[in-house]
Amino acid sequence: LVKPSGSRLWNQAYRFGGKQKKLSHGAYPSVSLATARLLRDEARKLLASGVDPGANKKAAKLTAVISVNNTFGRIAEEYLQRIEDEGAAESTVKKNRWMLVDLAGPDLGTRPIADITPAEILVLLQRIERSGRRETARRLRSLVGTVFRLGVSTLRAENDPTHLLRGALKAPKVQHRAAITDEKQLGALLAIIDAYDGWPTLRSALQFTALTFARPGEVRGSTWAEIDLEGAIWRIDGARTKVRRPHDVPLSRQALDVLRDVKEIAPKSLLVFPSIRSNARPLSENAMNAALRRMGFTQDEMTAHGFRAAASSILNERGFRPDVIEAALGHQEQNEIRRAYNRASYWSERIELMQAWADCLDQLKRTHDEKTSGVGWMDQRSGLSGRHRPLPSVATSRGLRPSD
Repeated sequence: LVKPSGSRLWNQAYRFGGKQKKLSHGAYPSVSLATARLLRDEARKLLASGVDPGANKKAAKLTAVISVNNTFGRIAEEYLQRIEDEGAAESTVKKNRWMLVDLAGPDLGTRPIADITPAEILVLLQRIERSGRRETARRLRSLVGTVFRLGVSTLRAENDPTHLLRGALKAPKVQHRAAITDEKQLGALLAIIDAYDGWPTLRSALQFTALTFARPGEVRGSTWAEIDLEGAIWRIDGARTKVRRPHDVPLSRQALDVLRDVKEIAPKSLLVFPSIRSNARPLSENAMNAALRRMGFTQDEMTAHGFRAAASSILNERGFRPDVIEAALGHQEQNEIRRAYNRASYWSERIELMQAWADCLDQLKRTHDEKTSGVGWMDQRSGLSGRHRPLPSVATSRGLRPSD
């Protein structure tokens, strides 16, 4: 077909379903006569098999457009936006974005999700695994699978190729957070925390973490709006908990005393444990662990998160009901009916448990103080190594880092 403009097109006339139709095979000379004849023959084969070649060509173009637009990267962004809209913690969104964009993005980001094969994903995961990050590789496989399942549910992918990769990666090496679970050593630790001469809010945060055995992030981000001093309850918003559900913590007399003391330090702050630099900012993520390091405890001895393990271990050894301890720790009960029942039925027992735990910590400190009365600082660790030195005062020390 030669148009008035001078352009020359290859057209093929055919009939399908009793109707006269036309199929274009491109422009000459970009499409040669030989190529046009091959395209014509392919169209005739489709007709012979009962397929409309014109409709088939349109479907192929649509599929190509969809494949280009529905890349893994675009669906990953859709997934990240979805969990953010559903109220996922900022840290969770940030970590997932790092894994999907920074780790998986260079390999999979621009690829049409429907075209990605299990082999491509395996190469990516094994490269991360060889670098020693086994747990990261395992989590990335799970997260990539989540993106694929979103693609499947929205008709942009046919299957989840990560399902075939189960068992392909080496099991990660489990590394538990360091914790002091020996009662004598814990008493020594608590005495050293009480004597800490650094930023007072930081000392109070450590004391409060020990008394409530809440997650450090929940303690750092706590606000006075969550605290009911009259009712002796700390109501942690579900958006701040690991399991994304509200968690109420009964407050012992000792925990209330810590809160009243810290309130005098920054009375106008909305945060319970504000940073040294600003009442509008919480303590930094590593503030409590950094304080433990300055006290002489290495990362292999104790962490702020270790108070949870200490409480769980000691309370179980002392015969408290495991279900009540798990509820106090805020661990997620998988059965929804049982979860609702436990939350209501264990409350009075949890009040008793939290007060018993606070009294236990006081007793451990008294026992330590009695045994170390008149003993020099270097030797008063009672079972802990003697390398710990007297804590420097705020005036003579280098001071806390700005982030603390």
